[in-house]
Amino acid sequence: MEYSEFKKIIEEKFPEVTERQMEQFEKMDALYRDWNSKINVVSRKDIDELYRHHVLHSLGIAAYLKTEMPDVYDRLRGEGPFSIAEPLKVMDLGTGGGFPGIPLAVMFPHAHFTLCDSIGKKIIVATEVAKGLGLENVKTVNARAESLPETFDYIVSRAVTALDNFMPWVKGKYSEGILYLKGGDLDEERARAKLRKGSVHVWPISGWTSDPFFETKQVIFIEK
Repeated sequence: MEYSEFKKIIEEKFPEVTERQMEQFEKMDALYRDWNSKINVVSRKDIDELYRHHVLHSLGIAAYLKTEMPDVYDRLRGEGPFSIAEPLKVMDLGTGGGFPGIPLAVMFPHAHFTLCDSIGKKIIVATEVAKGLGLENVKTVNARAESLPETFDYIVSRAVTALDNFMPWVKGKYSEGILYLKGGDLDEERARAKLRKGSVHVWPISGWTSDPFFETKQVIFIEK
């Protein structure tokens, strides 16, 4: 997917996105290519599909919020009455090179994002890309989630592990919910994680875009 195709999708799906935000999205390609040549966080083949496989996939969370939780979406963007509200705090756990946290930080400039990963070289890439994009709402941390002293409103993540492994890592770390990008059948994971009945909401991204890449991709919202 070229940037021009990505831009067309964003302008259609998120017409509220500003010119500055589009400029930040456009800069991602060169920044990731540069840093990926120094520290490999995206496969050489996959870097050509940065906008589809990584940026647009990350924004599946924004699409879910806009569709299913519009008040949270507006608060994250700081729009309307939420322009004077206390910014929400979001942690991206297992961010790698910055996904989904960096695209979401561009989309939601009113929120504070903490990008966390236990692998130092990955955090270097996320840190430098955030700097290159001029993101003042991003902090990067080379640590395990369990060691962080603060709590967050929401946690986002992109399939870093099975849910039954993931949930103990974030116990006591969030107050509102988890937004998790994952594919495939979740029934077994959900059962093993022993999540409260009715607390898990599955949203197929394929209902938002007809792109075949997203056919099996889902946003999982887990209520507190």
